[in-house]
Amino acid sequence: MELTIITGLSGAGKSGAIGAFEDADYFCIDNLPPRLLSSLVDLFALEGSRMERAALVCDVRGGVWFDELVRELDRLGAIPGTTTRIVFLEASDDVLLARFRETRRRHPLADGGEVLRGIEKERALLADIRDRADVVIDTSEMNTWQLREAVAQVMKPGDRPRMRVTFSSFGFKHGVPREADLMFDVRFLRNPHYVPALTALTGEDPTVARYVAEDPGYDEFMDRLAGLLDHVLPLYEAEGKRHLVVAVGCTGGRHRSVTVASALAARYADLLEVSVAHRDSGRPAEVRSA
Repeated sequence: MELTIITGLSGAGKSGAIGAFEDADYFCIDNLPPRLLSSLVDLFALEGSRMERAALVCDVRGGVWFDELVRELDRLGAIPGTTTRIVFLEASDDVLLARFRETRRRHPLADGGEVLRGIEKERALLADIRDRADVVIDTSEMNTWQLREAVAQVMKPGDRPRMRVTFSSFGFKHGVPREADLMFDVRFLRNPHYVPALTALTGEDPTVARYVAEDPGYDEFMDRLAGLLDHVLPLYEAEGKRHLVVAVGCTGGRHRSVTVASALAARYADLLEVSVAHRDSGRPAEVRSA
């Protein structure tokens, strides 16, 4: 069992940090009382449990229970097969003060609303935990995405969150998908809908896919589209995007868009975390009169 304890100063970015671990498929709990750490390890050790790694936020919001964190960490260290690391987040007083003013939230240790005094008390209270931390991250000059990247560097290379890409097909006649980040129109490709033997099928059928792929403009379009995606997908990932929707549309969303979205998903399946969704392929084919 691998436990990552996220702690640090209020306003330093613990919520963003645990979000990065959640994106990497860690089991995450925010504001866990330290006394429950051992119980959590026992729960994960039960036969049939698939939980092998967790990220937990323990901070002064836990009140009197937070004082037990050091003792519980010592106890965890004595449990065979359990690895514990502490990630401590901090920032300068001026930055923390500005963040509390911006969010208009109350500092958990501020008496009478004096945020600066609360920050000073918290620094003193957390001094021992900071000394024990495996990683200390100063977030004073970081935005949300820089913080997530800094936290991702703490993880093992294979654990770091990767951008998930959904290739989604749709029909323009049924409306464009609001969740799309990138959208491509493939209505210029020849339409299987006008071939009686193909009308009732969808782009997931090999016969339809071959028909669409035999369009004279298909190969060049796919090469150019792949070149664009090869360029922009790493840029989106570097910017901090964790889920990207690439939407491909045709008239009804049953043939051409399905073929192209499926082909793109197959192309990137070994490079990214990929899924494919065909929004309108299950709609009944419209029967056209002669």
